[in-house]
Amino acid sequence: MASEWRDALERAKAEAPFLARALSRQPELESLLASGEGDAALEWARQAGADAPSVGAALRRERLGYATALAVGDLAGAFSLDTVMVELSDLADRALGFAISEAITRRVESGDPNGMIALALGKHGAHELNYSSDIDPILLYDPQTLPRRVRDEPGEAAQRYAREVVKLLGETTDEGYVFRVDLRLRPASEVSPLAISCNAALTHYESMALAWERAAYIRARAAAGDIEAGEQFLRQIQPFVWRSSLDFGAIEEIRRLTQRIRANYKGPKDVGPGFNLKHGRGGIREIEFFAQTHQLIHGGRNRSLRVRGTREALDALAGAGLIAAEEAQMLGESYDRLRVVEHRLQMVHDRQTHALPEGDALDSVARLDGLADGAALVEELRAITEAVARSYDTLITEGEDATIAAEIDAGTEGHLDKLGFAEPARLADRIAGWRDGRYRALRSPAALEAFDAMLPALLDALAGADDPERALVRWENLLSNASSAINLFRLLEARPGLLDQLLAMLTLAPTLADELGRHPELLDTLIDKSALDLPGSVDALAKRMRARDADADYERRLDRIRVVTGEQRFTLGLQLIQAVHDPLDIAEALSRTAEAGLKVAHEAASEEYARRHGHIEGSELIVLGLGRFGGGALTHASDLDIIYLFTGESGAESDGERPLGATHYFNRLAQRVSAALSVPTAQGALYEVDTRLRPQGTQGPLAATLESFAKYQREAAWTWEHMALTRARVLIASDVAKAELEEVIESVLCQPRDVARLREDVLTMRGEMAAHKPAKGPLDAKLLRGGLVDLEFLIHFLQLRDHTALTPDLAGACAQLAVDGLVPTELVEAHALMTRILVAGRLLAPDLVKPAKVAAQALAQACGQEDFARLMDRFRAARQEVAAAWEATFDEKLEIEI
Repeated sequence: MASEWRDALERAKAEAPFLARALSRQPELESLLASGEGDAALEWARQAGADAPSVGAALRRERLGYATALAVGDLAGAFSLDTVMVELSDLADRALGFAISEAITRRVESGDPNGMIALALGKHGAHELNYSSDIDPILLYDPQTLPRRVRDEPGEAAQRYAREVVKLLGETTDEGYVFRVDLRLRPASEVSPLAISCNAALTHYESMALAWERAAYIRARAAAGDIEAGEQFLRQIQPFVWRSSLDFGAIEEIRRLTQRIRANYKGPKDVGPGFNLKHGRGGIREIEFFAQTHQLIHGGRNRSLRVRGTREALDALAGAGLIAAEEAQMLGESYDRLRVVEHRLQMVHDRQTHALPEGDALDSVARLDGLADGAALVEELRAITEAVARSYDTLITEGEDATIAAEIDAGTEGHLDKLGFAEPARLADRIAGWRDGRYRALRSPAALEAFDAMLPALLDALAGADDPERALVRWENLLSNASSAINLFRLLEARPGLLDQLLAMLTLAPTLADELGRHPELLDTLIDKSALDLPGSVDALAKRMRARDADADYERRLDRIRVVTGEQRFTLGLQLIQAVHDPLDIAEALSRTAEAGLKVAHEAASEEYARRHGHIEGSELIVLGLGRFGGGALTHASDLDIIYLFTGESGAESDGERPLGATHYFNRLAQRVSAALSVPTAQGALYEVDTRLRPQGTQGPLAATLESFAKYQREAAWTWEHMALTRARVLIASDVAKAELEEVIESVLCQPRDVARLREDVLTMRGEMAAHKPAKGPLDAKLLRGGLVDLEFLIHFLQLRDHTALTPDLAGACAQLAVDGLVPTELVEAHALMTRILVAGRLLAPDLVKPAKVAAQALAQACGQEDFARLMDRFRAARQEVAAAWEATFDEKLEIEI
């Protein structure tokens, strides 16, 4: 017997560099192994970390000892495959347990692991861990019993412990590592924390878990931490794993999983260098999945099938008459032999590899296994995998259809390479992942069928994007948030134009894509053909925004405003990037939408406020819009510039159950109206409301009396405030109050002025603005010299100087000034062009630099130009026209960069 141990040591040193180094570091262990004392060697390994300076070092020394002793004992034929796998799995249990206790002890003295659970899944759960394996635990916690500091929230404490566990086990130090920890099997791993509360996990498995998660739990067991709580959790989810009846949708999902194992494998099909013993045809994974699939389908009704080990499952299936005894024996023996060779591969460099190497390296693995050369090993493995593959074929041949073939075809590495995608192999894996059940929108057979039909067109469109990777991320974000999309997928297949619209948003407009990711229900707006129509009047929009339920509470009323506004802004964005309408018309529509939202928000806030505080007879809140809102031309990024005023006496009092004085009443009501527009509800936020243009800015009250506003504007306002007033428009007011306020505004704008002082103020303000707010890029139509700000200053100067063209619509004011001969007629088109760039650029070039090719062309088309170069030529010409008019008006040269 000693000769077998000595031969194993010689092969280990000659063919496995990792084992050679490990033996040299552990001479006492080598001596025990050379003497054939296998059990003593394992006991030595268990105690190897006894004198280590830390838990991490102790675990690493124990793991190295076990890796060495088990490998040599395996090579000597003294340790069976089952012994090796069980010892490795038990080591992982102990390591997890020590890591959990250490993580807790660092925070709480007791180190008691109550409430922190580690479930072992996969090979670890089945006590079938391989020689250089990751472990795939699920970490759970009970908020009621988890040890933590008084000020720590249970969830925060659990995440801290989970991070420590991963680091303690997985970090590579001078002592090596213990186990790499992969937590991706946890519920909703793409969005969930590392450790999940037991209740949250139960909710997931009871309501939205997938077939692959059921398969994972076939082999699950409580491995470390609070074992009793872990076993209780597993008992609670038994109905999720083992169902007494299985619906056809679930059976179809299981069948698709088996197909994807084959479809996703990208390595050599035939056994030889590069062949993957785990994932290849007829490999380890196919045997495991063969057993698990039968267990899932029949285990709910036959308790004898509820076993963890692969060999146990195959024997149980044969005992239940579900597969032939000969097939179970063949698959079981094949599984054992493939696992042994897998271990030989991993012993060489202690790497989690499953692929056969080439040349001398393959011969070395064969000699390590006791064979003559690599050819002998390949011949043996070829016979094994052929037999396994024939059995696995029986799982995937039934019911195969053109849909599956088309899906596999569209997502193959070769097809993606032809489309021009970078890293086609990685993308092929990614596409396969779309269909593995992680996305709710793709869980039903009907959804998968509809998705498969439109997948080729989707990939063709993505391949033509400026940034396919970013578009893919946005597409995945959309899938992750969509609860159902069957109708959409079918529509996309039937109406290619609809797919073009969706892809335009994903590839051209980050703002729209992000909004779609947050609110997938916006896709429904694309189905309606009226999505490409401009919205109606403010009153028509307001009617849509009012809650349909007369008994709707305040929150639901605000939600309704957000839903309609979101839909409208979304469809207007689509119209913009597809050049369906002029950006000038889009800007007006965005303004109408905001005005309708303000109108309905004011109604809702006023009614809610009056329930407690009543009304003030003869008084009302007035809302005055300024800036782009006052001018009726917003962009997708515009704030709402607002001034709140109120009529009546400031000393009046409201008549509600909690009366307030007028000043207090209207200031609080103004806050309510702003909040109704800006505070997030379940449907998100709407707009940023900017009230800094009110008298005395942030130092003054939010809402002032109309009388005090008039006095301030006539006696104390700065020139810049009168410039702002040129774009003032009354948005909320009774007819009487509106007429009174408009009369005040007109009288202020038409008051006599010192022209020299006015000129000096305008030039000083523009100079300071240029110094503190430089342009952000070559497409900054607003701040570039010769851009919109310069043109606006010029228009406002002339409006105040000559008391003409006093309309808040800047385009109308410019046109009237041209008619009056005060500016060249060319400025009318210059203003229109730069406004188009501003409005369209907010979506197509949000960073204000030249976008990539497709987006640049979309921007040019939106602005009515044939290409981007032509657009930039016209932009430069427009700025030069503004500069010339500036010099003619102010006798000051405007330096612009061309």
